[in-house]
Amino acid sequence: MHNDDYTTTDFVVEVLQRFFALDIERAVAIMLKVHHEGKAVCGVFSRDIAMTKVELVRDYARQHEYPLRCSCEPV
Repeated sequence: MHNDDYTTTDFVVEVLQRFFALDIERAVAIMLKVHHEGKAVCGVFSRDIAMTKVELVRDYARQHEYPLRCSCEPV
C-alpha cells in the first residue's frame, strides 16, 4: 500500500481490516508505516490472490472517491 495526501487514515485502516483480515492493532501499525515511510507490505500471498486483492482495494477506494494505491510486487 502506498501513501497519498488525500486518503484518510480511518479509510486505510478499514481497507486493511476488510481486505487483509487484519485486527485493529495490526491495521493501525501498517497504516502508520504507510504514512511515515511512504509504503508498507499488507501481506504475502500467491500472485493470483495478491492481484485480486489489489483490484478489490482499488475498486473499493474509487467507489469511495479516494486515490489509494495498492500494488503487488514479487518477493
